[in-house]
Amino acid sequence: PMAAPIPTTIKLHKASRTLELGYADGSTYQLPAEYLRVLSPSAEVRGHGKPVLQTGKLNVGLSGVETAGRYAIKLIFDDGHDSGLYTWDYLYQLATQQSQRWDAYLEQLHQAGASRDPAVSAVRFIP
Repeated sequence: PMAAPIPTTIKLHKASRTLELGYADGSTYQLPAEYLRVLSPSAEVRGHGKPVLQTGKLNVGLSGVETAGRYAIKLIFDDGHDSGLYTWDYLYQLATQQSQRWDAYLEQLHQAGASRDPAVSAVRFIP
């Protein structure tokens, strides 16, 4: 398989809470902070093989982007999460598969009775 393209431009738009990726072929992608946050590649989210569903991240923003070697960027979110390393390959997947991955996330939330809104929490009564 071919290596994923490396973005030629990476712009952090704090006001709109999006990360803009531009590629050499002229394509650009706008990735919302919430999307990047809930699909973070960190161990905390991936849960060592059993992913931990991220909820209530509707209002999360990006406070910074740092390069991590030549193969990844580290995204710093305003909820304190900063342990995910987004490789070029993973970023390209997130960019090009955004609608499918977002739909799958929304379906997982629905199945879990959870919400994107941090003010809404599902209460489960255990008899």
